[in-house]
Amino acid sequence: MRNKMLMALVTIGLAASSAHAGMPTEDLASTCNACHGLNGVSVGPTMPSIGGLPEAYLKNVMQQWKSGERYSATMGRHFKGYSDAEISALATHFSKLPWVPVVQKADAKVIAQGKEASDRCETCHGATGSEPDDAETPKINGQWADYMHLEMLKYRTESLKMPHKKMRNNSKKLDAADVEAVAKFFAAQPK
Repeated sequence: MRNKMLMALVTIGLAASSAHAGMPTEDLASTCNACHGLNGVSVGPTMPSIGGLPEAYLKNVMQQWKSGERYSATMGRHFKGYSDAEISALATHFSKLPWVPVVQKADAKVIAQGKEASDRCETCHGATGSEPDDAETPKINGQWADYMHLEMLKYRTESLKMPHKKMRNNSKKLDAADVEAVAKFFAAQPK
């Protein structure tokens, strides 16, 4: 009797440890809507749009949050409860959605400053942020300027875990006065 009760408690504990287990991908993805918007199109300004980003990029970032390899104030806590299969399913789901740039207006002088300073960014993201050079690089045209600015500041802060070395190096090479302008330049790009 005691062994049966112990086994029942272990079974309940295992079931509770994966609150999302067996949940259809669409239902699991709907939990992301509150911050990342319907179909992964965020209403901003510090939450990124994720619909239409590359599957490999999304999967990699989610795994980095889960393992603690990548800094995040909240995402690591969310992904600790997800299985690798659920992370893969979410990455696939959001990558199949269309990328919808949320084009933001900025002062012409700031956009010109950002364009001039963005040459390091162009090598991976493309001239306007819409043509990444590989499947692990996200589109950034029409991404939220405040979000991109905060991300670049994270990469410039050595004490924060941000594993992409090229992004860290390129962010650090930007003049401090250009970081926000670069974010605003890419945020203003429709394509």
